[in-house]
Amino acid sequence: MSKLLSRKITPAPIPAEISVVDLIDGYFTAYNSARLREACHLLSREVMCEGVTVAMSLSGAMTPAGFGTSVLAPLMRNGFIDWMISTGANLYHDLHYGLGLDLYASNPFVDDVKLRQEGRIRIYDIIFDYDVLLGTDAFIREVIKAEPFQKRMGTAEFHHLLGKYAYEVERQLGVKHSSLLATAYECGVPIYTSSPGDSSIGMNLAAMALEGSALQIDPLMDVNETAAIAYAARETGNPEIEGKSAALIIGGGSPKNFLLQTQPQLHEVLGLEERGHDFFIQVTDARPDTGGLSGATPNEAVSWGKVDPEELPSTIVCYTDSTIALPIMTAYVINQCEPRPLKRLYDRRDEMMAKLKADYQVAKLNADHPAMNSAPAIPVIEREPVATYPCGTPIRR
Repeated sequence: MSKLLSRKITPAPIPAEISVVDLIDGYFTAYNSARLREACHLLSREVMCEGVTVAMSLSGAMTPAGFGTSVLAPLMRNGFIDWMISTGANLYHDLHYGLGLDLYASNPFVDDVKLRQEGRIRIYDIIFDYDVLLGTDAFIREVIKAEPFQKRMGTAEFHHLLGKYAYEVERQLGVKHSSLLATAYECGVPIYTSSPGDSSIGMNLAAMALEGSALQIDPLMDVNETAAIAYAARETGNPEIEGKSAALIIGGGSPKNFLLQTQPQLHEVLGLEERGHDFFIQVTDARPDTGGLSGATPNEAVSWGKVDPEELPSTIVCYTDSTIALPIMTAYVINQCEPRPLKRLYDRRDEMMAKLKADYQVAKLNADHPAMNSAPAIPVIEREPVATYPCGTPIRR
């Protein structure tokens, strides 16, 4: 039989009671439902296995809908997310739940002028009081006054410290289900933000800088740490198990690129291995034909060295709303997979960075290092250049 005829469709009436596994396996037969089924199978059969380091990138307004607590935290506790790159907005809005602040389901057709007059905020069909923002802002600003924050650090360390305080507040308030940052703190899961100034968290950090805070977020530390994690994924400590790296991409945007750029950082810039991530699973509603990163396919990522070309069969893109796909995939994986031991990659950052730095120093001594062979000649500038209009007249400043 042709390989193209891989799965016979055998429709049967759907029963009144059905499990999530039977629903997906038996009734997600074609189009993007089939891609979602394939993603569930790949995750449960190959990704959530020993030796695979799983990274998730998270964009879109997922946590205002409660998914930080309801979906992402259980994945972390079961050892199914080893490290994460998220928008700052997702981490900020997730804190509302950890602080015991209330958000409400509504509808997207309310009067926004009236909401503004009443002091309420809308995220599509989610509504909450303006005081929710002010309360969360006050928490962040008070917390980062603490001595551990008064230094230069990357976003993983910052989020770990913030999660520690969120964890303590949850205990004091009796919050039943932990928020994403608090769970990441407990489980040793490092969370990075690719654009640390692009959220209300970053806005509050900027305000505290005006008051003399010594906290400085260094994105360059994040670039090297995330590359070190991807590099260390090849070593499992067991010679019989090959280490692999999985990229689980929810949405697109900057977090997607920050996750995938770890591989070009390793081979293009640092001159280390050239391989790419072994697994690529993305849920997105972005089209590939507009040229944007959010819709870029795994095939395109191969040309950048972001995805191992030999692993293209292990890449899946499902074009659907992340708020539909993520709970379904989570329910399937938790049902089908035994929990994995926590890797606690946050606690291993120094060890992984030392390995990356040492191997980079060795690679620099190699004449084949790309940076040694591909650099163009740098022109010598003897005087300050004078800017001119196209007609040649100097621009007066």
